[in-house]
Amino acid sequence: MVDRLARSFEIPDIAGVYFPQFRKGGQPKYDGFMAVFLQGGASGVSCVLIPDEMEKEYACLQPSDFVGKNPAVWARNFGSDDPIVSMVSLACLNALCRYVISECAFPMDFETDSLGLLAAAQGDVVGMVGLFPQLVDRIKDAGASLVVIEKNEQLVEKFPDAAITLDPSALRDCNKILCTSTTLLNNTIEEILGYCSAGAQISIVGPTAGFFPDPLFKRGVDVVGGTFVHDGDLFFRLIQKGERWGPATRKFCFRKDRYPGAPGHALL
Repeated sequence: MVDRLARSFEIPDIAGVYFPQFRKGGQPKYDGFMAVFLQGGASGVSCVLIPDEMEKEYACLQPSDFVGKNPAVWARNFGSDDPIVSMVSLACLNALCRYVISECAFPMDFETDSLGLLAAAQGDVVGMVGLFPQLVDRIKDAGASLVVIEKNEQLVEKFPDAAITLDPSALRDCNKILCTSTTLLNNTIEEILGYCSAGAQISIVGPTAGFFPDPLFKRGVDVVGGTFVHDGDLFFRLIQKGERWGPATRKFCFRKDRYPGAPGHALL
């Protein structure tokens, strides 16, 4: 997808990169994202999921190493086993797609709540990949059963009532699945989708899901919800200060049943 979009559009070079300070033991929420900014203002973000043993490699990253480079070169490396390479690549992929969205005035859905589409009801078995604490009570109040898949063992003790398991095979019994977009960055997405039943309704949401969803829709995903940066300059200032992005961003939703395909999708 990256190669074909890059052939169809003149993607601008990288104008700036933001890397938050490295925090051992995991990044706090306010400092958990890095960002790539293209000439003209298109921006893309990625989670910082770098293990403590790679602190020195992360500290060596310099924005000047990326400025003036074509983001497609990095975006092609998305999915790398190197967490730093994959992190930067996802941000570049998101920035590239953000540019194409504006360049061709791609129709975006800013009205639909991607979380609301889950619509848990009596008798549903909802699988939650990555804990969304704000939704746990809503799902249970609807009379649905809940299974939470996590990689963080500490959350099992912290949220004893959330039915958290480290075993993704529990998704086989779920008819509705809400999955964090972080699975795309830590290379667990294929495993997760492999455990989903054929008829399950699957939603992938998160601020790092800023790319065209064609590959995910081909794999059986029904909904992708992400974050759209509409003011790159303001976003750059906010993320540097560790402040909320709200004034510079909007939530968007891609629905497979209404999605026209990425620009030039015949080539994809």
